[in-house]
Amino acid sequence: MGFLEKLERKIGRYAIKNLMMYLTVLYSIGFAISLINIEIYYNYLSLDIPKILSGQVWRILTWTMYAPDQSIFFGAIMLYLYYNLGSNLERVWGSFRFNLYMFMGYFFLIVGAFVLYAIYGDFVSYYPLTPDSLNMSIFLAFAVTYPEMSFYVYFVLPIKAKYLAFVYLLIEAYSFIMGGVITKVSIGLSLFNFVIFYLLTRNWYRISPKSIAGRAKFKKAAKIRPAGESIHKCAVCGRTEKDDDTLEFRFCSKCKGNLEYCSDHLYTHIHVE
Repeated sequence: MGFLEKLERKIGRYAIKNLMMYLTVLYSIGFAISLINIEIYYNYLSLDIPKILSGQVWRILTWTMYAPDQSIFFGAIMLYLYYNLGSNLERVWGSFRFNLYMFMGYFFLIVGAFVLYAIYGDFVSYYPLTPDSLNMSIFLAFAVTYPEMSFYVYFVLPIKAKYLAFVYLLIEAYSFIMGGVITKVSIGLSLFNFVIFYLLTRNWYRISPKSIAGRAKFKKAAKIRPAGESIHKCAVCGRTEKDDDTLEFRFCSKCKGNLEYCSDHLYTHIHVE
């Protein structure tokens, strides 16, 4: 059993379910504020370390409400996109892993803000860190998990997620090189969070549109099972959700036949060709 599995068994029950729904609500509030006056965010809600140290501790939470200043149309599209990407990641990873990914990112950025303040002093108050890069790293995580999923750019041109992720990395690399220290720290820590999480999960499983359809078919069939019959069953040990209600089950996209595995065997089983 890996480190994440052990950690999930100990504290997984405290994970916030449907986390992306709550984050989307915060983003929506932040977006509404940016439409009224973006200075409201910077004056009262941003990650301003001197003001946090002077007693405005609510900023440790409210800085996540940041929304770029943009039109209502594009803002609504971004909110919808973030919600769907995050919700799909939570559905595949599980609530605990998605919580860990997001909160690790927030933690790294908060620590980075304090380090910047220790080095540059009040200068960082004028250019506080925002969660913008972390929010974009949600797409990067999605592209690694669903590399074959297509997005319709401008609602017309279908491009696979893995190619869009490559373009995203090029844009971030350019911003990192050309941007100031705040931009470098924001992008660097967000990508660092992604790399750390990727290494922790190691056997990162990818989901194809075909396997998504297979899962949907399986779930539909599961709804008509006789009462009392188990829905999930590990293909290795044979345990079901009735044997241990704390077990989580996942499909393996590398195995043929839509085989399902418990959390103990998801990363250790031999793939069925």
